[in-house]
Amino acid sequence: MEDAYRKYRFSAISIKKEVAVRFRAFSRLVSDSHTQTLEAIMNFFEWNDLHPHDDLGLKNNRTNKRINAVIAILKNIEKYQTLPTKAMLDTLFHEMSQVEEKEAEEAVDFGPPDTFTRDRELEQYRERYEAMQQQLGHQNNQVRQLLAQLVYVKGTFGKGHYRLDMDKNELEQFKKQLHDVHHDHRPEG
Repeated sequence: MEDAYRKYRFSAISIKKEVAVRFRAFSRLVSDSHTQTLEAIMNFFEWNDLHPHDDLGLKNNRTNKRINAVIAILKNIEKYQTLPTKAMLDTLFHEMSQVEEKEAEEAVDFGPPDTFTRDRELEQYRERYEAMQQQLGHQNNQVRQLLAQLVYVKGTFGKGHYRLDMDKNELEQFKKQLHDVHHDHRPEG
């Protein structure tokens, strides 16, 4: 660390002792050296196009009025929009619970459930298995076709890479097919 400071030339600045003590304490919180702290402070003001004596409007009357106006708007929204909507939803849910209680009292009999024989159940599983096998074979063929369109490109300054020799429309259609297959596993009924 000392070697880094030896190559710099330092200059002294005279400031009041109370300010120097305050700056040293602040500097310990911000960075490793007083130079870096002072540089960071100056950069902050320059980058944000500020002056230390600029009034940012945080403690003036105009800002307080704006904050009070925002609070009034929020109270107005709560009073005239949120609370009536909540009351309507509460009423709706109360009525829905009464309807559900009535429906529970009037239990509907759907009759005995359809029973599957063991052979019918196995047949259904076999049909689904064959359909999925066919779909898997189709997907394998599509992946093989995609891999056949990869072309190795040797890098000029490093490792080579693979380039997909396919136009944008073909790629979008391939993506759509993959998306459709992913969402096509619904049970048949």
